[in-house]
Amino acid sequence: MKLRIKTGDTVRVIAGDHKGSEGKVVSVDREKNKAIVEGINMVSKHEKPSAQNPQGGIVKKEAPIHVSNLSLIDSKSGDITRVGFEVRDGKKVRFSKKSNEVI
Repeated sequence: MKLRIKTGDTVRVIAGDHKGSEGKVVSVDREKNKAIVEGINMVSKHEKPSAQNPQGGIVKKEAPIHVSNLSLIDSKSGDITRVGFEVRDGKKVRFSKKSNEVI
């Protein structure tokens, strides 16, 4: 399946507990169709003491969220948009279906 979301995109959560939240995509897992978004879907993880974290304890970190629950934000209008693919000047590009602008 072709993912329409890439690392660095600004997205809005359109379904789930964090509906309406916005953030930047940190990483994308193509095999599981999930993405990690900055500041969204935070979970508490218990960590043992280690060399990097000698104290240990509870750490807050982002958990993956399914890409079907995310929608790309159009840079021009600031609203969500669908993503299309087409060949422009001999290159395959992603474009916003709302503003018809290359992403």
